[in-house]
Amino acid sequence: MRLLLLEDDPLLGEGLRDWLAADGHVVDWCRSLAETQAMAGEPFDALLVDWQLPDGSGLDWLKGRRGRGDLTPVLMLTARDRLTQRIEGLDAGADDYLVKPFAPEELAARLRAVARRSSGGADARWQWQDVVLDLQARSAALAGARVDLTAREWAVLEALVLRAGRIVPKAELEKLVLGFESELASNALEVHVSALRRKLGRELIETVRGLGYRVDRP
Repeated sequence: MRLLLLEDDPLLGEGLRDWLAADGHVVDWCRSLAETQAMAGEPFDALLVDWQLPDGSGLDWLKGRRGRGDLTPVLMLTARDRLTQRIEGLDAGADDYLVKPFAPEELAARLRAVARRSSGGADARWQWQDVVLDLQARSAALAGARVDLTAREWAVLEALVLRAGRIVPKAELEKLVLGFESELASNALEVHVSALRRKLGRELIETVRGLGYRVDRP
């Protein structure tokens, strides 16, 4: 998944960025609300938002995005642990609320959960014909046999599956999988899609000419 991390603590931010990147995610880290302006219009699978930032409130920032119709899943990451504060965060539009300190493994699990909910499926298992994906274990199988995918191949497939049933424009898919590296890799996406078709069947990923790519709903 491509994630926006909004966290001003340098040690925590760097640690989360590195851990999530090692877990296969593309992470854009902003240390202030001002830095997020450069991310305007960028597609993300989820937002990780600290409440208190040097130049304002992450909660007010979230309210603004929700007011503009942005439905991207949001996890609040904060030391504010009172019941009234958790309720306030959720009522402001957060999909989940994680109190610091927390284990990165729990954060990863909560990310998977909100991503599944946002895509309309609460089950970690996704199946289309003979292809079965375990979104939690990040594993793929074809006709019962395990298929090994690279981290980038999985990222492409995950991005499409989380948006199953709709066309994902090529430019959006590139940014979700590659982040700002997409500006440097002209044919990287086509290479990954070709590899996925070779491993899991040509029919799994549909090319909608002139528009983008799509996988069917399970």
